[in-house]
Amino acid sequence: MKLNNYVKTLSAVGIAAAMSVAAISTVQAQGRVKWKMQSAFGSQLPHLGTSGVRFSKDVERLSAGKFQVKFFEPGALVPALECFDAASKGSVESCWTTPGYHTGKLGVGVSFFTAVPFGPQIGEFLAWKWHGGGNKIRSAKYAEFGLMAVDMFCIGPETSGWFKKPVNNLDELKGMKMRFFGLGARVMQKMGVSTQLLAGADIYPALEKGVIDATEFSMPDIDQNLGFYQIAKNNYYPGWHQQVSCSELLMNRDAFNKLPDNYKAMIEIAAKSQVIETYADTEAKNPAAMNNMLAKYGVTNRRWDDATLAKFEQAWKDVVKEESAKDPWFKEIADSFYSFRDAYRGWGEAQALKPTYLK
Repeated sequence: MKLNNYVKTLSAVGIAAAMSVAAISTVQAQGRVKWKMQSAFGSQLPHLGTSGVRFSKDVERLSAGKFQVKFFEPGALVPALECFDAASKGSVESCWTTPGYHTGKLGVGVSFFTAVPFGPQIGEFLAWKWHGGGNKIRSAKYAEFGLMAVDMFCIGPETSGWFKKPVNNLDELKGMKMRFFGLGARVMQKMGVSTQLLAGADIYPALEKGVIDATEFSMPDIDQNLGFYQIAKNNYYPGWHQQVSCSELLMNRDAFNKLPDNYKAMIEIAAKSQVIETYADTEAKNPAAMNNMLAKYGVTNRRWDDATLAKFEQAWKDVVKEESAKDPWFKEIADSFYSFRDAYRGWGEAQALKPTYLK
């Protein structure tokens, strides 16, 4: 009897152990998630693409390999500028992209969430987006398409264009064909420029073949990798159209909602990590890249004079007025943005410093 009881006990323990192993295996199997992430930026493109690769690795590391967000090169799944619809339909779970690439779907107002002409530095910009209602406006609109987003990388000031010849006055811009991004493109149109929005990889061939006469894209550490200096030697400063630029991880809302809470947290934390890491990296590397193109590639760095910048700024104010009159969503965003700036101004001006006060 005792032997039988012992055998029965061992059998029960064995069955329980087997059930436990099966349960653990089931949990582990259920815990493994694979997402596709279509990137608008190549994996080798500094800051814009490399931050996406780093994000994927961070999520995999945080999940001990159970949650994989696979980085796909531009065009591998869908064209670089067409990921909005793909994520909306669920054919990809996510996109490493930027709001200003969705203008064809949502209108030019969506570009506010990337960068604003004559806009603030990163602190004030993120304060509006994260705590001043900016991202709430974006979230409400994206929800209409079954989408959601979290901010990911931010980058420092850009340059405002590569030109084959010096621009002596703004009349010389009239009739020029130029790649230009977002809200700044509307300003350039006011100057008589015919603008196009091209993905990064498409710009050099267009410039080389004369499809466009000039271009802006990003900043020295990025632009030198794309080789614009081989065709256009005049690089203009400052980047009045993009003093800070923040992009987004665009996601299918249903796919995100199906994730366990800890995976959702991994996405949010890993994305926010890229915001400041990428920004700091751009600010660390741009001075050397700027000097390298000057010394090695014969680039001439030029600066718009104050009178010209005033004309760009006035054109931007005209754009805001005109677009607000015809597009309610643009007006909602602009009103939120400038109300926040008005409230912030006293603090910002009180803390402003010149580069030096020594003579």
